Amino acid sequence: MTESAQSAPDSRNWKLTLAYDGTDFSGWQVQPGETTIQGELQAALGRVTGETPLPQGSGRTDAGVHALAQVASFELQAPIPPQNLQRALNRILPPAIRILEACLVDSTFHARHSATAKTYEYRVLLESSERGEICPPSLARYVYAYPWPLDLSALQAATSCFVGEHDFLSFAATDPDMAARAMSDHEADGVRTLATPSTIRAIYSSMWEPRKSEGGNMLVYRVRGSGFLHHMVRNIVGTMLDVGRGYRSADDIAAMLAARSRSAAGPTAPARGLFLHSVEYGR
Repeated sequence: MTESAQSAPDSRNWKLTLAYDGTDFSGWQVQPGETTIQGELQAALGRVTGETPLPQGSGRTDAGVHALAQVASFELQAPIPPQNLQRALNRILPPAIRILEACLVDSTFHARHSATAKTYEYRVLLESSERGEICPPSLARYVYAYPWPLDLSALQAATSCFVGEHDFLSFAATDPDMAARAMSDHEADGVRTLATPSTIRAIYSSMWEPRKSEGGNMLVYRVRGSGFLHHMVRNIVGTMLDVGRGYRSADDIAAMLAARSRSAAGPTAPARGLFLHSVEYGR
């Protein structure tokens, strides 16, 4: 072993908590020719430390989706103090991405695999020309400006239909990349098969709450669960908004879940209203 190899520091495992405005990014995951959160973070780490680990996020937010507290993990050999790394990254990263916390964690920690629960928020601003309530430009990137009246009691009735463990295939968009990542080869009696990713998820809480905003009345949907499929929250929200308008009934949701078909559920709400609120980890 050479002297340089002997003196090389051991890698340390890092956890970052970051917030971002996803409007101008093509989602979290690195993509060729696209500007992404993961790509910007990797490039910033390279400039600060000379190392370019690919940060692993707790989940892959889509293009236009925001985060209040996304979590990423990666390994570095650089012996930089956590506060120094946080400050240095925030100087280099675009203003739309902020590092809220940087800390060293156990080597077994992984931002995605170690997560035990996630919470998302979806924000709907209720526009009304009669009341002069119009979405201001300062909010337009962060809410779904909804111009039709909604029955809040119908929305609340729909929320409980999603609580519990269900197969959410009807509320999931096709995600070939996730399927490819989750599939694994198995051999039994000389026959190779592919394991299909499960679409079963557990929802722990689901509710709408009114909130005042500068543009008028806002409704915020907050959902906490074990994990979420591609577009799952946006598809749930789009379906519930149809219930709130009277196009569908909350009583129809059980049949939508049972159908296991995307065509059975409602439309996909726009990305701009969705926020990854928080990620939980076991002790």
